[in-house]
Amino acid sequence: MASKSMRQVNYLWWLSNFNFNPNITHQHLRQYPPDLVRSFSIIAHEQHGKSTLSDGLLEPSRTITRSSGLLQYLNKLQVERERGITIKAQTRTMFHRHSINGDDCSDGEESPTSLMNVIGTPESCSQITIDVDTLTRTLNEHPFPLKPLHPILSHLLPPCTFNTSLVENVLGRLFASHCNGLKALEFFNYSLIHSHFPLTPASLNMTLHILTRMRYFDKAWALLQDIARSHPSLLTLKAMSIVLSKIAKFQSFEDTLDAFKRMEGEVFVGREFGTDEFNVLLKAFCTQRQMKEARSVFAKLVPQYSPNTKSMNILLLGFKESGDVTSVELFYHEMVKRGFNPDGVTFNIRIDAYCKKGCFGDALRLFEEMERRNVVPAVETITTLIHGAGLVRNIGKAWQLFNEIPLRNLVADTGAHNALITALVRNRNIESALSLIDEMTEKGIELDSVTYHTMFLGLMRSGVIDGVSELYQKMIQRNFVPKTRTVVMLMKYFCQNYRLDLSVSLWKYLVEKGYCPHAHAFDLLVTGLCARGLVHDAYEYSKQMLKRGRHMSTASFFMLERFLLQAGEMDKLKELDHMIKNLQSVLPPSRGHATGISTSGL
Repeated sequence: MASKSMRQVNYLWWLSNFNFNPNITHQHLRQYPPDLVRSFSIIAHEQHGKSTLSDGLLEPSRTITRSSGLLQYLNKLQVERERGITIKAQTRTMFHRHSINGDDCSDGEESPTSLMNVIGTPESCSQITIDVDTLTRTLNEHPFPLKPLHPILSHLLPPCTFNTSLVENVLGRLFASHCNGLKALEFFNYSLIHSHFPLTPASLNMTLHILTRMRYFDKAWALLQDIARSHPSLLTLKAMSIVLSKIAKFQSFEDTLDAFKRMEGEVFVGREFGTDEFNVLLKAFCTQRQMKEARSVFAKLVPQYSPNTKSMNILLLGFKESGDVTSVELFYHEMVKRGFNPDGVTFNIRIDAYCKKGCFGDALRLFEEMERRNVVPAVETITTLIHGAGLVRNIGKAWQLFNEIPLRNLVADTGAHNALITALVRNRNIESALSLIDEMTEKGIELDSVTYHTMFLGLMRSGVIDGVSELYQKMIQRNFVPKTRTVVMLMKYFCQNYRLDLSVSLWKYLVEKGYCPHAHAFDLLVTGLCARGLVHDAYEYSKQMLKRGRHMSTASFFMLERFLLQAGEMDKLKELDHMIKNLQSVLPPSRGHATGISTSGL
């Protein structure tokens, strides 16, 4: 590669052979014939002076002047100037007459004026990395909607950094971190506008999950209607299922039926609803274990929508989740009487129902019937049976089923390993369970939230707090973030065993990862801190909670209020009250949420 001084010499020679004419007036582009128009860009690696060279061309032509005070003129975005990189392509037009050594090439005749378009070249997007943890943490800590979120997104997310996996990962983290739904909606809308790549239905589905979980149903409907007009390809049955399931959970039976009709009339416009959409409505009631309502809908709409085997399996699954094996079997026989042939899913549901009731012999009988009918069992079927063997303390059968998985040309996945770990823990064989986890790590099999939760539960029951602490440290080192139920379980265990250091460590780890811990975990932490006189720490973590757009519970606030009043910290109490009132203006509290200083506090 040529030296920097050689590059500068070549650049100066090239520049000296152009006679930029400052007296040329800007004319309309249409007056220029194509043979006098040139467009070019400067291609080079990052930080190799592309924008500086563009300034060197624009200044002699008097297109820009040094008095403007703008270095690297084509870098207009704030993030471009801060990072010293070009993100968004910009163009600038200049006029010149070609000459050689200062003499016109036209032998006394005035050479024609050419128009040149200089195009600033963006850096490769692969050279700009966005840390998902940092972005999630920034979004959770931002006081939106009290302050606009758009400026911070513009700063952190240049347009060329967007890609589908980034948006999905951030929304997934926001969902797992119990983010305020308004922030997730703002991020999704910003991504929809600025991303150079089309977003995926998964991004929309995650946004709907966050909104409906926090009961922002009006926002969810508005989003669906906007997407139907602008990006209808993002609408899937999954999006419909998410919204209908949450309406069935939080609202009435009639509201859910009205929402189904509204989906057909306002969202999926022009789409003829059939069996697939009917199955979504059935699933909305079955997932909430509202089997009376599900049967009612089935009986009412069967003449309009022809059910299929999936429809029957959805209802069968609903009966299984309600814990009624008799209802499962009765509906199964009704299903057969209607002419539907049971498939692998049907047998899996029935086997799981018997296993959960401790009827392992009946589950094995169904498994044998399944094989006689030439219905090939999947690894999920074997996993269910391993769970059943563990429930009846038949650890030998659990090992046998696990070892038979490769013989059936199946692969033992994380779920199968978790089932065996659960069986071992249930039989208090903690050492074997830990050995199996080590084996999973060696084979590259992912440890998921069920793995950690089961192992933590087993160690807690064995009374070995050092074992819990050791597994917790390993989990942190692997950068794994547990699910809410595990966080709450760990927070409770640490507080009860006088390990507030681990409770605080867990809270800080979650916050550092961009997560906002669940309200139950917060209540446990505040209780433990206040009980040991660490009121200031409890106050700081309460501020963190409120800043992230999450309500405090009434119990936690009243406890903290009492301790702050006893310590004479009225200013801190008023600050919390002010933050609660501000949050209420954009996120109305539900039952059990703190509403501010009590009458006794005043």
